[in-house]
Amino acid sequence: MEGLTIGRIHSTAIVSKSATLGAGVTIGAGTIVYDNVRIGEGVVIGPYCTIGEPIATYYRHDGYRNPDLVIGPGSLIRSHTVIYAGSTIGAHFECGHRATIRENTRIGSHCRVGTLCDIQGDCHLGDYVRLHSNVHVSQKSWIGNFVWIFPYTVLTNDPHPPSNLLQGVRIDDFAVLATMVVVLPGVHIGHDALVGAKALVREDVPPEAVVVGSPAKQICTIHEVRSRRTGEPVYPWREHFDRGMPWEGIGFEVWAKQSGFCTGR
Repeated sequence: MEGLTIGRIHSTAIVSKSATLGAGVTIGAGTIVYDNVRIGEGVVIGPYCTIGEPIATYYRHDGYRNPDLVIGPGSLIRSHTVIYAGSTIGAHFECGHRATIRENTRIGSHCRVGTLCDIQGDCHLGDYVRLHSNVHVSQKSWIGNFVWIFPYTVLTNDPHPPSNLLQGVRIDDFAVLATMVVVLPGVHIGHDALVGAKALVREDVPPEAVVVGSPAKQICTIHEVRSRRTGEPVYPWREHFDRGMPWEGIGFEVWAKQSGFCTGR
C-alpha cells in the first residue's frame, strides 16, 4: 500500500543511524525516528509519526544525548503519534492516531492507547491496560494491570493549580473508569472499583466499590451490579469478559493459577 508497506521502511522516512531496528520493522511515509531508539521485531509504525522526540533539555543545553526509547516487539503505532525519548513500551503495544506519550513513561505489555490520548510523562501503566480515545493521564499517574479507562476521562495531578506540587493518581488492578470521569490529585482507586460516567472523584475509592456522581459517592459494591438485559452479575468483569485477555477461552481462574498472577493489588 502506498505510504505504508508491511516489512519495509518508506523512502521518505528519516531514521537515525543510532536507532536499532529489529527484523521485519515497518515504518510509514514521513515518520522520523530519532537517536537511541530501539524498536523490536515486527513493529509497525504508521505515517507521519515522531519516535524518540527529544525532551525539553535538547532545546536549552549543549551536549544533549537523547535518552533511550524502547518499543517492544509486535507493537502497532498508528499515524501522527508522538512518543518522546526516555520511555519503555512493552511488547504488543497498540495505539490509535495522534496519541502522545511523554518521557519517562513505563508501559507494560499488550496495552492499548486510543486516538488522541495524552500521557504526560513520568507515568506507569501495567499490562493489558485499555485507554479509550481522548484520555488525559497527568504526570506521576500510576495505573495497574488490566485497568479500563473510557473516553474523555482526565487524571489530574496539581492540587493547587498552578503549582510545582504534583500528586499523581493511583489506580489499582482491574478498576474501571467510565466516560468523562475526573479524578483529582493524589486519589487512590482500589482494585476492581467501578467509577460511573461523569463522576468527580475527590476521595479514595475502596476496592470493589461502585461510585457515582459529583462529588462521587459509593452506592454499592460491584457484586451488587446486575446486567439490565439478563439480570446476571457482571462484575468482577474478568469473570465475564475475556476478549483480548490472556485468559481468553480458558477463564480467568485457570489462567491465574497457570500464570501465578496475584489479584487484589
